[in-house]
Amino acid sequence: VQLQAFGGGLAQAGGSLRLSCAASGGTFGTMAWFRQAPGKEREFVAALRWSDRKQKYEDSVKGRFTIGRDNVEGTVYLQMNSLNPDDTAIYFCAASQRSWIWSALGSISGYEYWGQGTVVTVSS
Repeated sequence: VQLQAFGGGLAQAGGSLRLSCAASGGTFGTMAWFRQAPGKEREFVAALRWSDRKQKYEDSVKGRFTIGRDNVEGTVYLQMNSLNPDDTAIYFCAASQRSWIWSALGSISGYEYWGQGTVVTVSS
């Protein structure tokens, strides 16, 4: 199984970026994005359950970020709008073969596969 994330970069506050994650080598029930800011622990950002396209978001990104399936099979994107400096982090794509229940969608331990991370920097 391989996960490859791309699309990170530099944005100004109020701007937008779109991340993509291409997953191959397996069948996945849930895919998600996590992020890790400098000096902080990795945290949940958004998750998408493949079977019913149910989405879950961390509170600070609700209304600004959107997770979805891309046109390419096995690819998930994270559209990030209204970015602010607090969004600066390394963003990781994660996947699980399981189709998790709602309460488990944001749990780091629920994801068996992880991408290498892509850096997002938001300047004020």
